[in-house]
Amino acid sequence: MFLKKLSILNFKNYDEAQIVLSDKVNCFLGNNGEGKTNLLDAIYYLSFCKSFFNPIDSQNIKHDMPFFVVEGYYDKNGKDEVIYCGLKKGQKKQFKRNKKNYERLADHIGMIPLVIITPIDILLIIDGSDVRRKFVDGIVSQYDSGYLSNLLSYNKALNHRNLLLKSFWKNRNFDQDTLEVWNEQLIQYGKLIYKARKKFIEDFTPIFQHFYTKLSGDKEKVVLEYRSQLNDGNFDNLLNNNIDQDRANHYTNIGIHKDDLVFLLGDIPLKKFGSQGQQKTYLLALKLAQAELIQNISNQKVIILLDDIYDKLDGQRMSQLLNIVGSGDFGQVFITDTDLDRIPQILTKEKINFKSFNIKEGEAINV
Repeated sequence: MFLKKLSILNFKNYDEAQIVLSDKVNCFLGNNGEGKTNLLDAIYYLSFCKSFFNPIDSQNIKHDMPFFVVEGYYDKNGKDEVIYCGLKKGQKKQFKRNKKNYERLADHIGMIPLVIITPIDILLIIDGSDVRRKFVDGIVSQYDSGYLSNLLSYNKALNHRNLLLKSFWKNRNFDQDTLEVWNEQLIQYGKLIYKARKKFIEDFTPIFQHFYTKLSGDKEKVVLEYRSQLNDGNFDNLLNNNIDQDRANHYTNIGIHKDDLVFLLGDIPLKKFGSQGQQKTYLLALKLAQAELIQNISNQKVIILLDDIYDKLDGQRMSQLLNIVGSGDFGQVFITDTDLDRIPQILTKEKINFKSFNIKEGEAINV
């Protein structure tokens, strides 16, 4: 699967653009604020039905315009696929495959496997556990069609249970039978999610360690630790044993919504003791492992988006990264950089085929 042509209209800072792309490596080069990252976001839209950078669809419409359109023309094993995303202000977003509307956007997820690497990935390290859960959920959802549905059902049950606990507190009453209805759903879907996450970490960790070694030159041992309350016992018993605390706090204290993924250098936390270079290498290895795991399971090559990745990487690690993504083991690659020559020089030196575009004021000029 690769993107042959990208067509955008009234998207972010673009009036209109049609870009014919290389099936190997594509470089979007230019100063900050010209629209390089917006092109990556348009490509991301076509895989995930939403923006990576701004979840409010209407805010991705160019200023003073009534709508936007993002359209991708793909080659999937020699067969043409056209993916369309359009939004008019005040109306529901349209998402189509070969002119046919999707009944559910979730049905499209996984059709075009994609991984994006950006500077804001640092939030995986410095932010709370919810960011790392979303990282895991986003990967598993791309190859496990039932996972996203289970997650949505779990979150719905969790919300209802929390509302019920608040109602008990407010009205000074308690009804175990009513609570049990949501307990059963929480347990049913929570166990399935826990099992899928645990299996993911087991499969993912050795791939991640492999890429960290390649990028760092085997300088440190890295470990991923899956922390879940369900590691400590049966979900049913944990819920029942914690009911007094739930009633006191007016929310659910036990469940997979408390899970976390801990990043370690040896046995010390990366967040506290990792250098900027170590953190950047850790994040790159995580994302490359994400791409390879999805490829292994889906049997499809993954498109990789690299946004401003030169930051905090030395020349040697940058060359190694470009060698990894440009080797042909992964799918199509898109790279942004503020320097017009830096990335092309490395790609030329490493004999990697690529196409460059100079991005200026919302226009993409093939160079």
